[in-house]
Amino acid sequence: MGKKIGLKETADCLKNADSVIITSHVSPDGDAIGSTLALCAYMRGIGKKADVVIDDELPRSMSFLPGYDDILRPEDYKGSAGMLVIVDTDSSRIGGVAEISNGLPILNIDHHISNNGLADYIFIEKSAAAAEMVYEILTELKAELTPEIAFPLYTGLATDTGFFKFSNTRSSTMRAAAALIDAGAMPHVVSEALEAKPVEMVRGQMEALQTMELTAGGRVAGLFLDRELMERLESTEGFIDMVRVIEGVDVAVLIKCVDENVCRVSMRSKGLDVSKVAGEFDGGGHIRAAGCTLKMPLADAKKAVLDAIERALEA
Repeated sequence: MGKKIGLKETADCLKNADSVIITSHVSPDGDAIGSTLALCAYMRGIGKKADVVIDDELPRSMSFLPGYDDILRPEDYKGSAGMLVIVDTDSSRIGGVAEISNGLPILNIDHHISNNGLADYIFIEKSAAAAEMVYEILTELKAELTPEIAFPLYTGLATDTGFFKFSNTRSSTMRAAAALIDAGAMPHVVSEALEAKPVEMVRGQMEALQTMELTAGGRVAGLFLDRELMERLESTEGFIDMVRVIEGVDVAVLIKCVDENVCRVSMRSKGLDVSKVAGEFDGGGHIRAAGCTLKMPLADAKKAVLDAIERALEA
């Protein structure tokens, strides 16, 4: 286990670092991308060497964010750095970034209660989003909030709170959002960009909905995407929300076969602690939103996850 640190010590770590790799989890969402881009923009703005490296395809819906085109895959990173900064996850979910950063000291900034603690310095806070934590760090550093910082951070806040509708939205979240708007973030630009979907994605959603199943007396709704379907889909962002809103559903689950015998699982809940379910498979997350990766065929992963959810509901 690493050393748990607070806001000031985290700010000092960043201030004292000359060069950093900044990363987040595979299957990156708005919070992961927004938080890493904002932190990178700040570090570069004060003359530090910084790169965002993420080991996965990026959702095209985030391409409006400044710095999006500069995000690297691990195999494309040719530089060197003095520190690895992991944001919005722990070291277990950064994929191939672990290999290119082997031996570097690790600063971990995360808002997930299931964090594995495997970093040199760990700043964990029960915030609405990692973006809110990065905002607090930059405020501690007295950083100038430029539009290049404000847009990604606002996007992270908005996406992780369901555009400020989810129960994790706090008064501090709204104050941070207001400050970011004052700094140049434009909510209508963010919402229009994220709501826009190419026709291929709409068709993909239609195909995904054909896999929908209700179990546990209608309390669980799932989408189960095989490898063939995944190869046709550019993104699955927002798919889980299509079944989460079904009346009577407590737990929504999305299982994607991303490679032979490798399935990624996302869960959303209105009541059940799905982080405990994910923990059964060495995953984690929040009480209401969690995920894991299972190294097994889709049919086996589906059965294992649904059985675990039903056991949890009956407990």
